[in-house]
Amino acid sequence: MALIVQKYGGTSVGTTERIKNVARRVAKWKAQGHDVVVVVSAMSGETNRLIALAKDIQDYPDPRELDVVVSTGEQVTIGLLAMALKEIGVPAKSYCGWQVKVVTDQAHTKARIQSIDEHVMCADLKEGRVVIVAGFQGVDEEGNITTLGRGGSDTSAVALAAALKADECQIYTDVDGVYTTDPRVVPEARRLKTVTFEEMIEMASLGSKVLQIRSVEFAGKYKVRLRVLSSFEEEGEGTLITFEEDESMEKAVVAGIAFDRNEARINVKGVPDKPGIAYQILGPIADANIEVDMIIQNVGENGTTDFSFTVPRGEFQRALSILREVQTHIGAAKIDADDKVAKISIVGVGMRSHCGIASTMFRTLAEEGINIQMISTSEIKVSVLVDEKYLELAVRVLHKVFGLDQPA
Repeated sequence: MALIVQKYGGTSVGTTERIKNVARRVAKWKAQGHDVVVVVSAMSGETNRLIALAKDIQDYPDPRELDVVVSTGEQVTIGLLAMALKEIGVPAKSYCGWQVKVVTDQAHTKARIQSIDEHVMCADLKEGRVVIVAGFQGVDEEGNITTLGRGGSDTSAVALAAALKADECQIYTDVDGVYTTDPRVVPEARRLKTVTFEEMIEMASLGSKVLQIRSVEFAGKYKVRLRVLSSFEEEGEGTLITFEEDESMEKAVVAGIAFDRNEARINVKGVPDKPGIAYQILGPIADANIEVDMIIQNVGENGTTDFSFTVPRGEFQRALSILREVQTHIGAAKIDADDKVAKISIVGVGMRSHCGIASTMFRTLAEEGINIQMISTSEIKVSVLVDEKYLELAVRVLHKVFGLDQPA
C-alpha cells in the first residue's frame, strides 16, 4: 500500500467521458489498496476561454481579478471528477487550492508556493476517501486567490506529494513518457525508462514540453519520485525521473535532444569595447522583463566589439525597439536581427565524463551544411542556434549519430 499523487492535465479531463475514464483509473489504484490524491487541470481550452473573456472586458486584465476568473476552470473539473468517482462507488472529496490550503506569495498569475497544510487531506485519506485538489491555484496570506502560471498544475501535484511525503507523484499526460526527442520530428525516437532530474530540468528549459520546469525543480529539491505516464493507455511504466546515483538508469552519454523554435537573434555591432557595455545593452532589455538566453561578445578589435544574444520570438520586436532607442547612447554602429532561428540542444549527464561530444555535434552539422550561429554549453548540455529551416534535419541527424534510435 502506497500514497500516490496523480495529476491529470487538460486533455485528460477534456470531456465528461474522459473524466469518467480518469475516475475508473483512480478507482483501480484505490482498489489495490493505495491512498490516492488527484490533482487536475481545467478542461482543455477552458483557461484560454476564461482569459479571452477577461480580455473582452479589459485589454490588460487586473491580475488579482484575472486569478479569480481563471481559477474557476479547475473548480469545475474537481467537482465533476468527485461526482464521477462517487457514481462508481468510490468515496471522494474535492478541494480548491485555498481550501487545502496551498499558501503562495502575492505574485498574481505567477505565484510561488510557500507552504501547504496537509492535515485536511490526511484526515480524508485516513477515512478512505480519494482527495481531489484543484491544480494551478492557491491563496496568499491575505486570503486572495492566486494562480501559479501556465502549466502550474504539475507544480501543484509535486508540491502536494512533497507535503504528504507521497511514495510517488504520477503526471498523466497525452504522451506515455519522456522521449529521446519529439517523435513527430523523429519517428525513431525512444521512450526513456529513466531520466535524471538534471537532464529533465535541462530538457524542460530547452524546449521539451512534457513537464513544466518548475515542477521538476520542485521534485528535485524535495526528492519527490516523479513518473510521466499516458492517461490514454491502460498499461505502461512511463518514464521515471530519478537521481543520478540510481544504478538502474540508462547509461547513455546523451539522453535526449531538445529544440525550441521560439527564438530570435539580435546583433549589436560596433559597440565600444569597454567595461559596462554588456550592461548598457542588456539593462534596458531586463528592465522591460524580456528574458535573454544565449549571449556572445566577440573579442574587441580597433576599440569596438560585436554583441549578440537571443530573446523569445514573441518579444523580438519589442527588444529591437528598445535597442534602437538606446543605439546612439551605447554607441552602436548597427543593429541587425533574425527571427527565423531555432535552438537545438543535446543533453546528458554522461557528457560530464566523456570528451568529444560537442565536436561530434559540430562535425555532424557541418557535414550536412548546417551553419552554427551561436553556441552555449553547460556540464550536461550543448546548445546551438541554427537557421530554422534546418531544424528538423539537424535533430534527425544528431539523433542518429548519438545512437538515440538504438534500443537501450
